[in-house]
Amino acid sequence: MEKYRDQGAIGALLDEYERAISHLKAVIKDLNPDQLTTIVDPETNDPDCKSIQTILTHVVRSGYGYAIVVRKHLGEDIDYLERVKLKSSEAYQLALTEMFAYNEKLFQDYPNLVLEEYDDQKKILVRWGQKYDVEQLFEHAIVHIMRHRRQIERFLIRLSNK
Repeated sequence: MEKYRDQGAIGALLDEYERAISHLKAVIKDLNPDQLTTIVDPETNDPDCKSIQTILTHVVRSGYGYAIVVRKHLGEDIDYLERVKLKSSEAYQLALTEMFAYNEKLFQDYPNLVLEEYDDQKKILVRWGQKYDVEQLFEHAIVHIMRHRRQIERFLIRLSNK
């Protein structure tokens, strides 16, 4: 990333979100189909964490979900996306780019979106039961990418040791 957005806190959130996605894309850019689809953690009960493919599918879907939950909170009638497993690292890189653009569009569509909300009753209740304001939700989105990037890096180590 060479440019910085000049939108204050929104610009910082978008810059860091884009940076986290860029780092994830760098980790997955040279994946071959076997690395993508091999079940690395057969012990987990979480279907989103068995292979690099399931992790990336979850990351893309969740990335859309953050913008969708804000749009729903603002009154839009919009559905969450289904899981779509892609066949290549290139397809996931494109999906991550498109997902980020969708999130960026949220802030274009709502330029006066309030980031910080101190009234708990006005916070956004997410599907996993927590309440966030917009800033907290997007901070979570950024760290979500970073945590799963780390998980993929660890999966790659395990795959290389087989």
